[in-house]
Amino acid sequence: MTLTEQALNVEQMHELAQQLRVDSIRSSTAAGSGHPTSSMSAADLLAVLVSKYLQYDFSEPSNPANDHLIFSKGHASPLLYAIYRAVGAVSDAEMLTFRKFGSRLQGHPTPIIPWVDV
Repeated sequence: MTLTEQALNVEQMHELAQQLRVDSIRSSTAAGSGHPTSSMSAADLLAVLVSKYLQYDFSEPSNPANDHLIFSKGHASPLLYAIYRAVGAVSDAEMLTFRKFGSRLQGHPTPIIPWVDV
């Protein structure tokens, strides 16, 4: 990989992290509650993991070949939901239902979401 390709990859990951931050704030703002700063601090880390390392088929959550992300930062659920939006697993409209009654995107991830194990 050339330095130009590496720089492009880094720029793409930076852009993804920025979009994850924006979407985390958008969902928290729409809910009128949440912990957006918890999402901000982990956005770069998860952007790298999702774009470069995590192998996961979101159309087949029970696929035994899927990696498992152990993310024990429950207050950063808006970040997790922003990732689901980034990979196309949830729509923008659903992401904005964060913490709304009847939404599967609650303040802490629950197994009602097919990509959450616990």
